[in-house]
Amino acid sequence: EAELRPDVLERALAEVVRRQGPLRTTFSTLNGEPVQVVAPAAEARIRVEDLSGMEPEERRARAAAITAEEGSRPFDLARGPLFRVVLLRIAPEHHVLLVTLHHVVTDGWSMGVLFGELWTLYDAFLEDRPSPLPDLPVQYADFAVWQRKHLTGETLESQLAFWRDALAGAPPLLELPTDRPRPAARDRRPGARVRFSVDAELAGALRGLGRAEGATTFMTVLAAFQLLLARYAGEEDLVVGTPVAGRTRPELEGLVGFFVNTLALRADLSGDPTFRELLGRAREATLGAFGHQDVPFEGLVEELKVERSLSHTPLFQVMFTLQSAPGRPPERAGL
Repeated sequence: EAELRPDVLERALAEVVRRQGPLRTTFSTLNGEPVQVVAPAAEARIRVEDLSGMEPEERRARAAAITAEEGSRPFDLARGPLFRVVLLRIAPEHHVLLVTLHHVVTDGWSMGVLFGELWTLYDAFLEDRPSPLPDLPVQYADFAVWQRKHLTGETLESQLAFWRDALAGAPPLLELPTDRPRPAARDRRPGARVRFSVDAELAGALRGLGRAEGATTFMTVLAAFQLLLARYAGEEDLVVGTPVAGRTRPELEGLVGFFVNTLALRADLSGDPTFRELLGRAREATLGAFGHQDVPFEGLVEELKVERSLSHTPLFQVMFTLQSAPGRPPERAGL
């Protein structure tokens, strides 16, 4: 095992902040409209909490308390910074790194980018080597400007026309036979989690079916999920939401920032289709949606003039996702 060098880690973090504009961004108001302000430079500090002198039980309790505090402490959007980093020193060879970011500057994909850069730079700086990371071709602010210019005129109308047609007459609610009535206003209490594993044989069969039908694993499992929901709800027409990374160009894949968008995928189970037929319909619906994913979900809801209610989300109430964002990098030797 190796001892972590907090000074080297802080230097690596500073370089990540220099590279990634959203980590230097705050949000102010100009003429009543929000604007992003990207600072040319920003401090990157790691707060170190040394818990190594505590008894194990006390240490666990203190670590849990700091974690909860970091997760619940609000950010100041106008003043920033919109991220916090705390290093808990459990022992010379045992640390816990807490990285807390406001969702306005990050998403799930970004976390893989951030940790990948952080540990690549840590390894380099630990050996007194320069940064091995190439300069980024664009920044998030460039994407924001491009998106605003791109989504106008015929391009915007073409995207909206697709969604108007795809969601015309879609049912506003998925009425599942739940054990309690839908409340008048949603609350934030989390629901239950059910975990199960799919064995390798079944996973291979799913991939094989998808290949035979020209469909991805996402489309294949989505079709199965849509069928399950349809059976429970007794419906032939339903809408399921899915988050997408929103990184439709290669130069966006290495950026930290909020790119994620949400798509509404409509399922058509009319005519008692076979599962292969249903999979074909799911494939076409998915390809169409992904081909028209540039319209922000909130803009789509506004454009479609969906009736809003405190009791449920607009367009869909069930989401489906197949996680494929870059995960954490491999464990470093001794860390």
